[in-house]
Amino acid sequence: MSALANHAFAKMNGIGNEIVLVDMRDSDLRGSKAGVTAEEARAVASPAGVPYDQLMVLQPPRLQGTEAFIRIYNNDGSEAGACGNGMRCVVRRLFEKTGQTAVTFETRAGLLNCWQGPAPDLYTVDMGAPKFAWQDIPLAEEFRDTRYIELQVGPIDAPVLHSPSVVSMGNPHAIFWVDDVNAYDLERFGPLLENHPIFPERANITLAHIVDRDHITIRTWERGVGLTRACGSAACATAVAAARLKRTNRHVEIALPGGKLAIEWRERDDHVLMTGTADFEYEGRFDPALFASVA
Repeated sequence: MSALANHAFAKMNGIGNEIVLVDMRDSDLRGSKAGVTAEEARAVASPAGVPYDQLMVLQPPRLQGTEAFIRIYNNDGSEAGACGNGMRCVVRRLFEKTGQTAVTFETRAGLLNCWQGPAPDLYTVDMGAPKFAWQDIPLAEEFRDTRYIELQVGPIDAPVLHSPSVVSMGNPHAIFWVDDVNAYDLERFGPLLENHPIFPERANITLAHIVDRDHITIRTWERGVGLTRACGSAACATAVAAARLKRTNRHVEIALPGGKLAIEWRERDDHVLMTGTADFEYEGRFDPALFASVA
């Protein structure tokens, strides 16, 4: 029987990023590979389950001083190293239950510090420092300067999209700079670019328009998810890439289809701080029938 059968969950969203939160800290889990399987994660995401963009599973802490080890699943069952919108949902739920105002979690991407934002409905996540080296993103071949790489969609002499910036925010991102994020068929190009051979671990694909030095608009095709209303790590990656090109300041507002995020690329330590809302929708328990065919 699946450990998720009849287990409690909370359905939330971070500016439209659909999140399901499962607290398994009281379960007898050992190590980062224990707990939910890819098959179980896909079962939860099925139409008969609780469809989501990311499933956030809190496991018992592995490190002293952390609240939990969090495994993050995309709706195709693959695992993500980071999900900023999901982390804000976790933080809101925890703070409301415990009264805490600051907490540290461990994820595959490392330690994430989170705290109450500048207003009661805002939460800040320290997403850590970005990585720019080609092997850290990772890319399949060497590019000395990842502010732009040679990658395009369409004819060589008239590409539809070209020269993205690439960066890792605990997961790989490619940002294409455009004049209008809605002028491109991202549902068509997204899967092709996500699975391009240059990205051995696939990539999140973002279209970004720089409005001015303090504002950017984006749309994202999320790795393992598809077209999404919000991707927090993509917002962080875009803010960093734009500042690295000296086209924006280090503190910007990112407009996504689902809402807005404040992103600061902090100068003193290069950490990226993401501040935004998190909305609770409902809670329930998983129907055991969802997992009947899961080995």
